[in-house]
Amino acid sequence: MRLPFSLFVGLRYTRAKRRNHFISFISLISMIGIALGVMVLITVMSVMNGFERELRDRILGMAPHVLVQGLGEPIDDWQALEKKVKQHPEVIGASPYVQTETMFRFQGRERFGMVQGVLPHKIGEVSIVKDNMYTGSFDDIKPGEYNIVLGASIARSLGLNIGDKVSLLILKETRVSMAGLSMRAKRFTVTGIFETRSEADKSLAFIHMDDAAQLLRQEGVSALQLKTNNVMNVYDINYQVSDLLNHQYFVTDWTRQHETLFNAIDMEKKIMFILLTFIIAVAAFNIVTSLVMLVTEKQADIAILRTLGASPGSILRIFMTSGIINGLIGTLAGVILGVLLALNLPDIVNWVETAFGVSVFPQDVYFVNFLPTELIVEDVIKIGFSAFAISILATLYPSWKASKTQPAEALRYE
Repeated sequence: MRLPFSLFVGLRYTRAKRRNHFISFISLISMIGIALGVMVLITVMSVMNGFERELRDRILGMAPHVLVQGLGEPIDDWQALEKKVKQHPEVIGASPYVQTETMFRFQGRERFGMVQGVLPHKIGEVSIVKDNMYTGSFDDIKPGEYNIVLGASIARSLGLNIGDKVSLLILKETRVSMAGLSMRAKRFTVTGIFETRSEADKSLAFIHMDDAAQLLRQEGVSALQLKTNNVMNVYDINYQVSDLLNHQYFVTDWTRQHETLFNAIDMEKKIMFILLTFIIAVAAFNIVTSLVMLVTEKQADIAILRTLGASPGSILRIFMTSGIINGLIGTLAGVILGVLLALNLPDIVNWVETAFGVSVFPQDVYFVNFLPTELIVEDVIKIGFSAFAISILATLYPSWKASKTQPAEALRYE
């Protein structure tokens, strides 16, 4: 197969064993630098995606995606409301609850928090709490038995275990008298402790919805929490559900409470991408250096080619070919290494922890005890394209200088 003239000569310059081995060394360094930059960028973005996924699964696994509340009063017929909201194709789960602020008290120790009265057979539709039981069973909270499931942080701070009796003080019914403050209280038996490694562990407890209604002397439920197919599209689902209910209820979603957190993570990812791209840019400067030195070495060759009829555009494409091949090899090597490292990084970290007896992610410091990674194909494509584009830009100036070489000037001292 016959190659175009510029591509043929450019490939020859790339493959040739040059007299000046220093140029070859700089070309090798540029390829290694680009490969390392791409590898690190893919790995870091995969780790950040992994942490974002864990945060999303843990925080949004406990928080309702969409919340339907009455307009200043409890919802009486929640079953009819559930049937209506499930007409929306994106709503895949619904669970009612009764909620109030409370104070947990056990053996003189106290802690503020929130208690939710739920139906055990419904809560699994919208929450991951049943899948993250540290001990005990969530299904043990039965009506009339006054059992409770606590978050792990609440249980640890109060020294509670399965079978202990904890008092719930209802803050909304605090009364002031000559004797001081008085609150209505009820003792519950701890039958389960959950641990999701999220904020819910520190402030949330669950009891049966019937017990909560009797405790609060309330008819109806506080709200109906919904789970959706697309957690990142709840803004639109929120308004669609509100339209479906003819705006007779107050409908909100998780973005009102957690949007700032996820926006901050997204901003960190963008800044990290920009900063690590500079590593690739620095490596690309080595392509400029190697091409400038190659152009200087090949002055006589350029002059001869020009004398034989090669156009300035042909000379430019020859040296661009040489530089682009270096960038392409470095980019491909970096993509392959980055993908392999991102896919195997959790196992590598586990091996380091086992081999050296260290804990990279202590459970008492981080919300995860492993290194989460998530390799997204779009990120790999974006990083590879960016690195290759930078490599192409790096070839422009040296190649343009080569195309401006005057044959007479170049051959004057030959």
